[in-house]
Amino acid sequence: MKAYLWPVDGTPAPAPPTRWRRFLDRHLPSVVIYLMVATLVGVVLYPHMVVTVPSGYVGVLWKRFGGGTVLDPRRLKNEGFNLILPWNRVFLYDLRLQSFTESYNAISSDGVSLTATVIVRFRLQRDSVPVVHQAVGPDYVKILAMPGIGSLTREVIAQYTAEQVYSTARQEIQDKIRSLVEARLSEKMMEHEGEEESYRMSMRDTFILYDILVTGIELPAAIVAAINRKTEQYYIAEEYKFRVEREKRESERKKIEAEGIREFQQIVSQGISDSYLRWRGIEATLQLSQSTNSKVIVIGSGRDGLPIILNTDTAAPATAAAPAEDGTGKQRATAAGPAVPLEKMPADALATPAEKIPSVPPTTPPRATPSAAPSVAAREESRSFWPLSVATIKAYLLNWLGGTEPKTASP
Repeated sequence: MKAYLWPVDGTPAPAPPTRWRRFLDRHLPSVVIYLMVATLVGVVLYPHMVVTVPSGYVGVLWKRFGGGTVLDPRRLKNEGFNLILPWNRVFLYDLRLQSFTESYNAISSDGVSLTATVIVRFRLQRDSVPVVHQAVGPDYVKILAMPGIGSLTREVIAQYTAEQVYSTARQEIQDKIRSLVEARLSEKMMEHEGEEESYRMSMRDTFILYDILVTGIELPAAIVAAINRKTEQYYIAEEYKFRVEREKRESERKKIEAEGIREFQQIVSQGISDSYLRWRGIEATLQLSQSTNSKVIVIGSGRDGLPIILNTDTAAPATAAAPAEDGTGKQRATAAGPAVPLEKMPADALATPAEKIPSVPPTTPPRATPSAAPSVAAREESRSFWPLSVATIKAYLLNWLGGTEPKTASP
């Protein structure tokens, strides 16, 4: 039977330490040293063991002790976190759309030195990245793309004149450069023969070429000025051609207009007679006399005293006889104001122009004796500022409207 020892104060005795506790008690300093060394090694080796591949990139693994570049596309490092041995390396390549801009000096077919600025847009093929890395390296744009495209650009520009390159042939130059670049890439091959891995790949399979854009052509200032002057003179000459054509059309228009005017005059001259013009003059005078507004009647100086604007006679006016101061004058005065306007009368009631305007033979006014007193007409003429007396105007109006010849007073 095993005896138990109890302390004098009555508290139980402590439990004996476990095996793990005894191990820590013995080896605690060594464990701390090992943890510190491991942490230090992890901190030092972390950048060499952990590789983060960003979006749009791919990593090519290079083994220091495993044959160098891994050419198998299936072993490429994809996007995200990747863990490798610290003595290996991963090279990143961009698979997104890329572009570079380069200026190339070239000479045109007419010997003009110029500078062409070219933009190339391309993208790498994913399966060809290990081959490009091994054959060319990360600087494949400067080593492979730029020199080849520059050479083909100079070759194409040498087929055109400076004026064509500067003005009209830019799109054609772009298309030719692209077709030549694709043809040259198809001809060139990248080959490698090794004990374990070998390949033979066309350079066209390594790139996807999207565009080759000629964004600028820089010519000498004197050449540019000469081209601009030539273009200006060309358009000036074209302007003169259109001016000549316009003048021809204008002459044709005037010719047609003159022929129309001539035909119009021939037609109108056959239908307009002196009697018709007198008739229109009488109508205009009547319409003027019927107006309620204040008016000034201007009598023409022709044979029948028509209004000036419709008078066709050029002879000197004949002297009109003064109306006799008898009952005949009163009768004419009454006829001067018709009750029914002329335009409201029926057509069959109107007389023809020849019937309505009888010719008035000139009459010689009676001689007055020196001792005779001035007549009433003379007193009216002295008080009027009109060229014709009131009595003469009344006689003309009575002659138009009444259709009767004025009666002279009996001696």
